[in-house]
Amino acid sequence: MLSSRPYLARGLYEWLLDNEHTPYVVVDAEQAGVIVPRQFVQNGQIVLNVGPTAVRDLHIENDAITFSARFGGQPMQVVVPMPALIAIYARENGVGMVFGHEPVIPQALEENGEGEGKERPELTAVDSESHDSEGQEEAKSKSKGRPSLRVIK
Repeated sequence: MLSSRPYLARGLYEWLLDNEHTPYVVVDAEQAGVIVPRQFVQNGQIVLNVGPTAVRDLHIENDAITFSARFGGQPMQVVVPMPALIAIYARENGVGMVFGHEPVIPQALEENGEGEGKERPELTAVDSESHDSEGQEEAKSKSKGRPSLRVIK
């Protein structure tokens, strides 16, 4: 599956604009591929106004957010890879969303050729008669008809 982050970011951006709010993004400036004005980075992060009056050619794609803006009068092309997007919120009231760490999805690893040769966990049916006698008496002593879960090694 693809990451949900770009879809949520696009939706929140449009929602903030529809409600006449100014969208801001918080970016992890330490991540690979991030191109932002380093002089404004504080504690490894930067907050950027991405409203229509502040940026040009804004594109929120599945892999990155890109736009042109002026910082201290100097034009700059900004690139924010999606994994570096920490949050998007409204300047006026702080309403928005903070994105947590998104784990790598196994299917994506397989499609990229990673994770090959690694054994994946799977569920299998276990016949109750094939278990050893250990724990059978305990199972019989429990009330009948109630399902239970037992770890079998």
